[in-house]
Amino acid sequence: MAWVKDRENLHIAAISSVKAISKKRELTAKNSPSNRSPNIGEISLVSAPRSSAKIDAWRGEGDFQAFWNLYHTDLEDLPLTKDAREVFKELELSRVEIIGGNKYKGAKKNITSHLEQKSSELINEKIQSQLPFAANLWLKHINGYRFSGDAKKIIINFKNLFLPEDNKVLQENFIKSLENQSTFEKESLNLLRQLNLLKEHSNDAMDDNDEESPGSMEQNDAELTETGMEIESENVSESQDPAEEIDDDLLQEASVSIDDKSIEEEIELSGAYKDLVHEKTQIPYSIFTTQFDEVIEAKDLTTREEALRLRNQLDHLIKPHLTTIGKLANRLQRLLLSKQNTSWNFNLEEGLLDTARLSRVVTEPGTPLSFKEESKKEFKDTVVSLLIDNSGSMRGRSISLAAICTDLIGSTLERCSIKTEVLGFTTKNWKGGDSKTLWQSKGSPLNPGRLNDIRHIVFKNADNSWRRSRKDFGVMLREGLLKENIDGEALSWSFQRLIKRPEERKILIVISDGAPVDDSTLSNNHSLFLDDHLRTIIDSIESENNIELLAIGIGHDVSKYYKRAITINRAEELGEVLLNELTELFKNQ
Repeated sequence: MAWVKDRENLHIAAISSVKAISKKRELTAKNSPSNRSPNIGEISLVSAPRSSAKIDAWRGEGDFQAFWNLYHTDLEDLPLTKDAREVFKELELSRVEIIGGNKYKGAKKNITSHLEQKSSELINEKIQSQLPFAANLWLKHINGYRFSGDAKKIIINFKNLFLPEDNKVLQENFIKSLENQSTFEKESLNLLRQLNLLKEHSNDAMDDNDEESPGSMEQNDAELTETGMEIESENVSESQDPAEEIDDDLLQEASVSIDDKSIEEEIELSGAYKDLVHEKTQIPYSIFTTQFDEVIEAKDLTTREEALRLRNQLDHLIKPHLTTIGKLANRLQRLLLSKQNTSWNFNLEEGLLDTARLSRVVTEPGTPLSFKEESKKEFKDTVVSLLIDNSGSMRGRSISLAAICTDLIGSTLERCSIKTEVLGFTTKNWKGGDSKTLWQSKGSPLNPGRLNDIRHIVFKNADNSWRRSRKDFGVMLREGLLKENIDGEALSWSFQRLIKRPEERKILIVISDGAPVDDSTLSNNHSLFLDDHLRTIIDSIESENNIELLAIGIGHDVSKYYKRAITINRAEELGEVLLNELTELFKNQ
């Protein structure tokens, strides 16, 4: 009951906060999901979430409505298509959120959490459905907001599919116009033209808006609705290789007038656009160069003194959970050891002499000797490989949780005589490194494939003892280690190591926070290049009968990639969630 009361008080406080920030006490409030964009004079906010991990995102819903009521003014309505209007409104919503966030830092954090949560909900939608929201994120991105996971992926897709490579002027104009809504609207219209959501003649119509009758405005609106998102096709020689035809500029270029094309031609153009996008994503995975890649042991990434300091730091993080973790680890240990316990067959004619029955030979002369034999183990010889995402998006709480997970799983399984291997993956550099430099020196050919120097890290070899290797796990917390993540190749690498092991049962556990992201690679290939490769590798491993694949999402749901996945959002739930999953993994063996 106390928590119910607290939730009620939180809701009342959030409504009061919106009214105070917006300086509009007359706002009416209702308990319902918020709208994008909000209604002027109204607050829509559901009750506070039951999970404290979602409080920031929930507060963000109230904050953006406060800024909308404070900074937005309803100007003259423009004749836009439905698609164009949605993007237009999201840009305006992003503008007021940025202005408000610059003044209220706590609100900026809340709004960022809300947008990242919404990104996770939209990530599997069609690219076109994401467009308005992607425009919102992109505007914040160029104004200094930093997103991770699905939100970052949506921004990259938006830049690659809809914006020209050189959009510096567009960015500068948006940034300069933030404080002036009228000027900002003009820049928004320029972006709509770039997105092929607005015709060139539409601007003239808007300039003459005051002279038009309501009827002519409705006619313009109808024309815009009919033209929709037309894409101009370029003539391409039949002799060209289809792969060479694919160019980002072709997906972004000029619109055509309704007078120039018939309805049938427009339909064909729309289909051609879809074909181009589909064809672009069918380019197979490739690697520009592997000469700068490395597989390195964790101990070689730091000094002995720093390794000990980082290990102490990790021990400090684990300390609050030792009691809970100890109880759960003992439970798993009892289960595993019970699976490994052997049994004996007695009263046999051959085998090992049963010394417990020798007294019968003395008391009853003529009684034959009794032998016994140990039955075979039913427990399969097992090895577990842990693959840790060491990317920049894991920085902070996420990598701490991953390190605690690793320490917990490894130490528990070691006590049960199950061998464990601990691997990590990241890149050597941000934004391409030596691979990108080499690519540029060769003329920057199109579709170069993976364009960064990967770094695969061995924290613990399966044949090394936990006691000898545990000091290296703190290296995960080392500043400067976490960069970008190319998950598909890392998963393939760990699979190839595991498949060579002699153990009968092989288990691969991936600890990650979501989608693969490498800025240099995604900027010079299609936007799903890394994502598609990861899914291909996962499918191939899951189709194998000799390796079991499990994923642990740190703060993010990774079930959209892995069939068997769990999510850990808070350190408090780490022990129970993790041990329950491991218990389930081993109990049916």
